[in-house]
Order: sequence, then C-alpha cells, then structure tokens
Amino acid sequence: METERNTVDLVEGDVVRSFARAALLAALLGASAPVSIPIPLSPAPITLQVLFVFLAGLLLGPVWGVVSMLLYLTAGAVGLPVFAGMEAGIGVLVAHTAGYLWSYPIAALLIGLIVHRGTDLRDPADVSTPVIVGSLVIATAVIYAMGVGYMSWLLDLELWEATTMGALPFLPGEILKIAAAVAIVKSGRIDPIRS
Repeated sequence: METERNTVDLVEGDVVRSFARAALLAALLGASAPVSIPIPLSPAPITLQVLFVFLAGLLLGPVWGVVSMLLYLTAGAVGLPVFAGMEAGIGVLVAHTAGYLWSYPIAALLIGLIVHRGTDLRDPADVSTPVIVGSLVIATAVIYAMGVGYMSWLLDLELWEATTMGALPFLPGEILKIAAAVAIVKSGRIDPIRS
C-alpha cells in the first residue's frame, strides 16, 4: 500500500526571511539600550537608537521596517529592557520620551518609501546619496517633531523650551548617525534583496 504525502508551506520563505531580518534589526535596536548618555539640559538621553531606525527603513523598506519598529515597541511594552537606559514597560510608552518612540515606525516607513520608491525593495547602495540623506533628514524631522511635541504637551512646556531641551542638544549626533547610515548602506556589504 502506497501512502501519498503532501507538503504544505505555511508561510512563504520570503516572508520568513523578511520577518527574521525585521526581528534582528529590532533586537539590535534593543541591544543599543545600554548606550544611553543622560545630558543635563534634557529629560531625554543621547542614544544610538535612531541609527537603527534609519537602517530599518533603508535595509528593510517601508513594510518590514515598520514591522521591525513595532516588534521593538512590543518587546519593550511587555517588559524586555530595550528602551533607552534599559527601561521597559508600557509606562515608557506614555512617559516624556514616548513621542520619540512612537515616531520610529513612521520614520522607518517614510525612509523606506522614499529610498525604495514604494514597497518593493531595491538595493540602497544603488540609490543616490542625496536621496538617502534627504530621506534621513525627513525622518529625523518627524522623530523630533513628534518627540518634542509630545514632551511639550506632557511636561507643559512652551514649544521653544521643549525644542531647546528635546532637539537642539541632539542634532550634532543625528548628523553623525546620518553619515554612519549612509556609509553602511553605501559600503555594498549589505544587500537587502539577496541576503
């Protein structure tokens, strides 16, 4: 008696690979949590987190970049110490830095849409440097607009006070993170399409 065997793919291989990349980038973002330098002028610390937001949009595109950032936020919400200073919990997602955190999926989406010209991935090494830099500048503006706006509302600060505390001290570091993100994708060592 011969038995017939059928195999069923529950999830396509491309989806599994994309999800794994999104989870890896979320994990790298979370692993940067200990690198948190408090500054006297601001309730928000200096971190490397925005670099990984940039890389999510550049390497994963608009769909999986957003998934990566949502995985990161979910991990922190359920108690993993992935937020700046190794903080965790839902309380962080409503505290004074919550605006920055909630901006991460939006920033990754915008970078992905601009660099990849839609939802299909293309190698960011083939994209012109001005387009990449422009997308990162727009994402930075979104991150700081949401972060400063929420901080201003929550702490009852004038907008100029919140900007002085929550944006200006960080801009030199953001320029370095933009340069690092461009260098990483332009190195040609990471191809999001074939890896």
